[in-house]
Amino acid sequence: MRSAYDVIKAPLVTEKSNSLAAAGKYVFKVSPNAEKIEIGKAVEELFNVKVKSVNVMNYEGKAKRAGRTNKMGRRADWKKAIVTLAEGSIEII
Repeated sequence: MRSAYDVIKAPLVTEKSNSLAAAGKYVFKVSPNAEKIEIGKAVEELFNVKVKSVNVMNYEGKAKRAGRTNKMGRRADWKKAIVTLAEGSIEII
């Protein structure tokens, strides 16, 4: 069993995530092999709130050119989770 800190990597703070926070939805960068149920339990454990639903999105890392050469590399693949809190829960961020 992984700890909640292994599942939740960091909150994502963007303009869109700030507007979602007003609706009780919070966005996190999560482990690429984390599942929805693990993410929900980790958020409940870390922030002492009740989770209503979890939506996840997988992103492929961008191809990037390395230095002044034509060698191509890739950024790491990552996963984003949008967690909706149940009614009556407090704000977490």
